[in-house]
Amino acid sequence: MSSTTALAPQAASGLQRSSLGALTLGAVGVVYGDIGTSPLYTVKEIFSPATGVALNADNLIGAVSLIFWALMLIVTLKYVVLILRADNRGEGGALALTALATHAVARKPRLRRVLLILGVFGATLFYGDSVITPAITVLGAMEGLEVVSPDLKAWVLPLSITALVGLFVVQRFGTAMVGRAFGPVIVLWFVVLAVSGIVQIIEQPAILAALNPLRGLAFLSGSGWQVFALVGAVVLALTGAEALYADMGHFGRLPIQLAWGALVLPSLALNYLGQGALLMGDPTALENPFFRLFPSAWVLPAVGLATLAAIIASQAVISGAYSMTRQAIQLGFLPRMTIRFTSAREMGQIYMPAVNWVLLACVIGAVLGFGSSTALGGAYGMAVTLTMLITTVLTFFVVREGWRLPGPLAWGATAVFLTLDVALVASCAVKLFDGGWFPLVLGVLIFGLMSTWARGRALVMDSIESDGLALAPFIASLDPSDLQRSRRTAVYPVANAEMVPQALLHNLKHYQVLHERNLILTVHYEEVPWVPADERVSVQDLGNAFWRVGLHFGFMDTPDVPQALALAEKKGLPVSAFETSYFLSRETVVPTPGTGMTGWRERLFAAMTRNARSAAAYFRLPDNTVVELGTRVQI
Repeated sequence: MSSTTALAPQAASGLQRSSLGALTLGAVGVVYGDIGTSPLYTVKEIFSPATGVALNADNLIGAVSLIFWALMLIVTLKYVVLILRADNRGEGGALALTALATHAVARKPRLRRVLLILGVFGATLFYGDSVITPAITVLGAMEGLEVVSPDLKAWVLPLSITALVGLFVVQRFGTAMVGRAFGPVIVLWFVVLAVSGIVQIIEQPAILAALNPLRGLAFLSGSGWQVFALVGAVVLALTGAEALYADMGHFGRLPIQLAWGALVLPSLALNYLGQGALLMGDPTALENPFFRLFPSAWVLPAVGLATLAAIIASQAVISGAYSMTRQAIQLGFLPRMTIRFTSAREMGQIYMPAVNWVLLACVIGAVLGFGSSTALGGAYGMAVTLTMLITTVLTFFVVREGWRLPGPLAWGATAVFLTLDVALVASCAVKLFDGGWFPLVLGVLIFGLMSTWARGRALVMDSIESDGLALAPFIASLDPSDLQRSRRTAVYPVANAEMVPQALLHNLKHYQVLHERNLILTVHYEEVPWVPADERVSVQDLGNAFWRVGLHFGFMDTPDVPQALALAEKKGLPVSAFETSYFLSRETVVPTPGTGMTGWRERLFAAMTRNARSAAAYFRLPDNTVVELGTRVQI
């Protein structure tokens, strides 16, 4: 399977129905709002008391140079040019990349397991970013009110929370609506970034020396022990780099690349240069260099626009969190949840109510707990830089084992990016006790949930198999003449198609009835986002009125079982929707002492099982055709 495509299948379909310009506008509104609001706080944090960096012309040029070349090397070269090409049939994000990497090393089971654990942990760290980014961007914008009047400081927190609640409430209308509404606002925002920067650059053209990478290197080498705190602050300029990869399934690779090169990168570069130029001429502007770019009469409108941009910035990580959660469910790391599709044309655009409201609660907790963008600046960094490091490692196995690039090229590129990532992680580590622990703790908790669910499901399958009957000899032992026949088709969804379904045993035990046709159905989730319709169904005649049917879905496909079964007719097995019943075994997990998991993990898994969305709803089974039979399973 090729690891790259000229354009993602769902993106290509979208491009046939809507213009490239419309998708690019949507990408600007959804994907780049996050990184586009970094100028609100990055320069201020670089020269904050925490870093101890003196405010002078040489340091300003060096700092802006570091920011510019970090954007060029890490965002442009690593993500926009390289990693966006590592799309898993159009989908991006940590789990999509993990699926690619593990598929590339499928013949090395130990390495595959290590990469799987690494990728899942990277995915959990993204959730930390999804909490901190909305909090820090909205707070950073609202703090502009203090520039208008110090008396307005008391309104920063309540207005920030109000704006965030409004953002999460409108999520149910879908990414497409949000992108159309927000796209023009973010385009205006980037234009304002560029123009406000140009005005200051004209006043202080000496700042253009920052385009020389040697000035950034000289600044680093002369910073001494302060270099770690300094680089940790520069990381703030990279917020949203991982989100643009996670959101690729919403818009496609090409629109995201076009938006970055044509608008986002030039505007960011000009604004950072402008802030440096401003501080060279007026060091007192350090209290809030972004809003001091504007004349006093324009500060309040700038605060309003920045607030809108900050709210929009959160959209990238929110929609990325939806995609990540959906992939985790399909890959077996989280229980089934409600997924609502918000676009008839773009299959990647979804809304997940449970994820939405949990994220909102965590974001509000972060806003109230940290209280300012400066405090949150300490929390930001560890999760993002660790995710970047994990992405680099996974990408190496994709390009080397999957794409078969020459060893020197793959190792050389990886070494460069690993060096940068390790430096960023080490620099952010100094903020561990100043808030950096928060996203790490959140990531560890989510990793615990994912690992518990995956392990618990494996134990359930082991328990069912140990107490079950093998299917082949069971079918051979049946004497159809001894059983009543129901003139319908019975479908028995099971995890293991080699064992007799518990629901079938209940039917025979209690009702002494065998259906005219019996389908032992297994749903397989492949490590690709999309499975073509002609590869969806596999059918095997087992004899004695039994068939083994496999349905194959990608981790971004909608698992619609009745729709997929209709394709079985082409395989010689017509399934009438009006003459079919689905018999489901609903397991009640009973935690027991033993060699499974520790007691608290077994109780946690049992609680997750009870609260999981029903299989009938998840697989879109018609309500009037489903019979559920309970089974107690000890783990």
